[in-house]
Amino acid sequence: MRASQFFIATLKEAPSDAEIVSHKLMLRAGLIRRLAGGIYTWMPMGLRVLRKVENIVREEMDRAGAIELLMPAVQPFELWEESGRGPKYGPELLRFKDRHQREFVIGPTHEEVITDVVRRDVRSYRQLPRHFYQVQTKFRDEIRPRFGVMRGREFLMKDGYSFHTSYADLEREYRNMYDTYSRIFTRLGLKFRAVAADTGAIGGTGSHEFHVLADSGEDAIAFCPESDYAANVELAEAIAPQKVPAGTQSAGAGETAKPAAAMEKKATPNKTKCEDVAAFLGLPLTQTVKAIAVMAEKESGSEFVLLLLRGDHDLNEIKAQKVVGEFRFARDEEIVEALGCKAGYIGAVGFSGRVVADRSVAVMNDMVCGANEEGFHLIGVNFGRDLPPPETVADIRNVVEGDPSPDGMGTLELCRGIEVGHIFQLRTKYAEALKCTFLDEQGKDQVMEMGCYGIGVSRIVGAAIEQGHDDRGIIFPAGIAPFAVAVVPMNYAKSEAVRTAAGALHAELLAAGIDAILDDRDERPGSMFADWELIGIPHRVVVGERGLKEGKLEYKGRRDAEATMVAANEMAAFLKQKLCG
Repeated sequence: MRASQFFIATLKEAPSDAEIVSHKLMLRAGLIRRLAGGIYTWMPMGLRVLRKVENIVREEMDRAGAIELLMPAVQPFELWEESGRGPKYGPELLRFKDRHQREFVIGPTHEEVITDVVRRDVRSYRQLPRHFYQVQTKFRDEIRPRFGVMRGREFLMKDGYSFHTSYADLEREYRNMYDTYSRIFTRLGLKFRAVAADTGAIGGTGSHEFHVLADSGEDAIAFCPESDYAANVELAEAIAPQKVPAGTQSAGAGETAKPAAAMEKKATPNKTKCEDVAAFLGLPLTQTVKAIAVMAEKESGSEFVLLLLRGDHDLNEIKAQKVVGEFRFARDEEIVEALGCKAGYIGAVGFSGRVVADRSVAVMNDMVCGANEEGFHLIGVNFGRDLPPPETVADIRNVVEGDPSPDGMGTLELCRGIEVGHIFQLRTKYAEALKCTFLDEQGKDQVMEMGCYGIGVSRIVGAAIEQGHDDRGIIFPAGIAPFAVAVVPMNYAKSEAVRTAAGALHAELLAAGIDAILDDRDERPGSMFADWELIGIPHRVVVGERGLKEGKLEYKGRRDAEATMVAANEMAAFLKQKLCG
C-alpha cells in the first residue's frame, strides 16, 4: 500500500468533547469519526485495526470448533417477551414499530434469536453439542454514551452460544472457551486477566470476565499475586473474620467479641460521616459503623432494612442484593419515619426492623454508631448487650487491599481493568423459557443446557490504546496495528535513488507477507514521522540518500528511544526477525 493511494486523516488536536486517551488518540489518528452520540464511522486506518482484531477472534473460534453464522440485527420483540427479558432490559433496548405496527428491537445481544434457531432445527441428542457464533454490529441505547468506542451505542461484537445435553458437557465447552479466549488475548498482544464475575442482566450460574489491564479501566479487579485467584470486586469475597458476637449465626463463626466499655451518648455536632465522627471523638475509623438504610422490594410492598458496614468499608450493592433482594436507597422522609432522625446519625440501637450486618461488623465490640438523634452518636455499643445480634450476617462489602485471598494463598491486591470479553454458563434460563428441548436416548424431552460467550471486538481497539500509548500517540501491538511497517523515504519526489530503494524494500516486504505502507506523500519528514508515531505503527524504516551512500537504512521501533542503522540488503530479514520475535 502507498500512502498517496490510502486515506490518512490525522488531526493536531482532539475535539474538546473527547474525554479519555483512547478516544482522543483514535480521533487524532483518524481511526474514527463521530456521526452522533456513541455512533462512529470507522475510517480506513481504523477499519484495518478492527478487521485484524476480528480475524484473530474468528481464527481462534474456528480452531475451537465453533461454527460461524450471521443473525439479523433486527429482532421481533415478541421473542423478548417470550424469554421474559423484554420488560426487564430497560431503555437500553431500542424498540420500534414497522409499517404494520409490529414491534421490533435492534439487537443488543442474541440469546433469544439463536435459541429460536436451535429449537426449530435441533431435535435429537445426536445433533448436540453445537456452538454457533457471529461477528456482528450491536446497538444498546446507552443513557450517556462516552469514551468513544469504549462505551458507544453501536459496536462490533463476537457473540457465541453453545447448546448441550448435560451440564457436564456445558462445563467442558466453558473450559474450552476460557482457554480459547486466553489464546485470543495473548495473540492480540494484550496484558489481560480472566476474573470471576457476576452474571448480571445476562443471567446464568457462573461467569468469567476478561479484562485488559489499564489504569483507566472502569472495573476494579481483586487478585492474589501468590496464586491464580482473580475476581471482579463486585464478586470478590471478603473472608469472614474468625470471631462473632454471642447469639449470631454466621459462616466461619469463632471467638465471641466481648464488651470492654459501657454504652454512652456523645454529642457530635455536624459530624455525619464516619471519618469526621472518628476524628472528632479521637477514635479509630475501624471502630465506627455506618448504617445504610434501604427499601427492599417485597411482594407485599417495601421493607425498611438497615445495612451495617465498618466505617472504612464500602457497600457492595450486588452482594447486598443477593442477601436482601432488589432494593433502592431509602429517601429522607422514609428514614425519619422509621428511625426518627435524618441520615448521618442513624444506627441499629433501638431499631426493631431487619438488620443485615457485614461480616466485619459482626465481630466488632465497643462500636461507634449513630444515636438516631441529630447531632449525637453512641460509643461502646455491643451486640447482645445494647442491641440484639443482627438477624443476618453476610459479606456485603467491597474487598480492600490486604484482605485475605479467598483461596487462602495470600492477600489481595487491586488493579483496574477494561472488560473486553465475558463468558457465561447460562444453564437452562433461555432454553426453558423458549422451550428449546431435545429428545434424549430414551426418547424423552429434555431442556438444553446453554453457554454464552462474548467479545467486544471494537472495544478491544480502545482498550489496546488505553494500555499502549505515550505522549506521541498510540503504541499498537504488532498483530493489530493498521500496518506493521512504515517505509518513509526522504525527498521521494526528487531522488531517483531513494525512490528505487524505497520501492524495492516495500515490494520485498509485501512479497514476504509483511503488511507495509510506503509513505510517498509530498510531506516534510517531521510531519510524516509524527503521523506514523501518532497512528502507532510498530516499525519505521527511513530511506535517505546519505544512508544509501553507506549502504544503510535507518530503523526505529515505536518504543525505541534511538534509531538503529541496518545494512540495506539485510533490512527485510531484520524486520522479519523483529516481527516474529
